[in-house]
Amino acid sequence: MTDIGEPTAAADREAAVAEAAARLVGAARDGKPCAPVRDLLGTTDIGLAYAVQQRVIGDRIAAGARVVGRKIGLTSASVQRQVGVDRPDFGVLLDDMDVTGLPAVPSGRLLQPRVEAEIAFVLASDLDDDDLGIERVRAAVGHAVAALEIVDSRVADWDIAITDTVADNASSGLFVLGRERLGPTEFEPRDVTMRLYADGVLASEGNGAACLGDPLAALLWLARTARDFGDPLRAGQVVLSGALGPLVPTPPGVTVRAEMSGLGSVTATFSTKEAKEDG
Repeated sequence: MTDIGEPTAAADREAAVAEAAARLVGAARDGKPCAPVRDLLGTTDIGLAYAVQQRVIGDRIAAGARVVGRKIGLTSASVQRQVGVDRPDFGVLLDDMDVTGLPAVPSGRLLQPRVEAEIAFVLASDLDDDDLGIERVRAAVGHAVAALEIVDSRVADWDIAITDTVADNASSGLFVLGRERLGPTEFEPRDVTMRLYADGVLASEGNGAACLGDPLAALLWLARTARDFGDPLRAGQVVLSGALGPLVPTPPGVTVRAEMSGLGSVTATFSTKEAKEDG
């Protein structure tokens, strides 16, 4: 490796992927955040970081998890400023990350959680076309719902560069979906306004335009990127399209509620400190 930690030879790259994946998996397993992985991956090789993500997700699938969708991260300028990253990324959603039906979000499964309010798209058709445009992705949406994404970082103190968060499955944690559904022609995602409350106090607000200018533009970016990575978006998958406003910390016991124009609201209560310790 070079002095700035950019792997060069194929063997060096494979070793870097294996070590970075082991570091992140160990942090999740032990419940203790780890050092950043950019010392192994460098800060510019996004492909190498996605190789780590694929390694971590592959291990979880081998253990029985099932892919149910994707998330787009770092679409909001305010969130980019909060975490010090300057471009979007994506991660994989697994079935055990969906905690919609639980009475409380299990705080014990999280290390450094924060919540963001998003529009979730549920796809009705595949997005594997060679020529993808905004109207094509709109037509692929079966319906949309309000959503809460609980982001989390296995990297201590959220000290992340782009390669750290990509490797860490785009800092994914858990998610909660709302109940009210809208079809893709029933609303304009970019016009949605959002307010997020923590224990009844307004903690974050924004709108669809904060998400790459339009959540459908974020979906288009993901559809093209996933296709080019050889793993296109498929019918039935959930896509969390990106934050509509700043991130909000979610300590044990807090209740968060997001209200979105047209899409209704979505609420989540985080389990108590005792439950966190038991988890």
